[in-house]
Amino acid sequence: MQARVAACLLSLVLLAPAAAVAQAPVREVSQIHGNLYRFRNNFHYSVFLVTSTGIIATDPFNADAARWLKDELAKRFGVAVRYLIYSHDHADHSSGGEVFAETAIVVAHERAKRVIVGERRPTAVPHVTFSDRLTIDLGGSTVELEWVGRNHSDNSIVMRFPAERALFAVDFIPVKTVGFRDFPDAYLEDWIESLKRVEAMDFDRLVPGHGPLGDKASVIAFRGYMEELREAVLKLAREGKSLEEIKQSVKLPKYESWGGYAQMFALNVEGMFRMVQTNRRGN
Repeated sequence: MQARVAACLLSLVLLAPAAAVAQAPVREVSQIHGNLYRFRNNFHYSVFLVTSTGIIATDPFNADAARWLKDELAKRFGVAVRYLIYSHDHADHSSGGEVFAETAIVVAHERAKRVIVGERRPTAVPHVTFSDRLTIDLGGSTVELEWVGRNHSDNSIVMRFPAERALFAVDFIPVKTVGFRDFPDAYLEDWIESLKRVEAMDFDRLVPGHGPLGDKASVIAFRGYMEELREAVLKLAREGKSLEEIKQSVKLPKYESWGGYAQMFALNVEGMFRMVQTNRRGN
């Protein structure tokens, strides 16, 4: 009996380091093109642009991730972060900005600042805000910020890097992936219009806040998904079908190979039904 207990204790001791390693966050830096890089923190991604006089960084995620990135940037490039841009206010992307606040000007949409202050997000309050467009120039490099309308939130912006022909867009343009859950905190009709505005912009590389890189065709594909989902749900709602009946009927097999379809498509239907019912008046 004592031998078995000793063996079990030994197994726990041996497994503990492996468990700790398995729970460690996955963090890495990869080059997108030229001086534009992507920072990964588990399933979240941001970008940063290196210039001769400093770095333009984006979503810090949380304080631990931001400290890791700050150390990595110092080792690799030897220049400080001079601008930090939030894609939107949601805490899983904007938290941790205080880590860069000593050297960086923090930038966000004006609505994002109101939410960051009002909700007491655990991050640095933006120093500079804008309503429609803002261009940042640093060390001969440029990033263009634009609000393209309400979508995943009412304060999401896109960031275009003209020289690198890249666009960074977070949470509202997934690449070959369905929407997140039941579209919480979203404006679905406006979302489709914001996708059309992105399609009209000049870029080749789409860099999302989650998942693989894409291109302009990825934007068109996701807009198609949203429009087809809306039409399918609206048709059945007009026929008087209940939410449960609609969830059973709407399938969109064209998108079954997309990420998250099995786990979240029914929730997408639910969110779209909520929007359709809010914005229509039946007979």
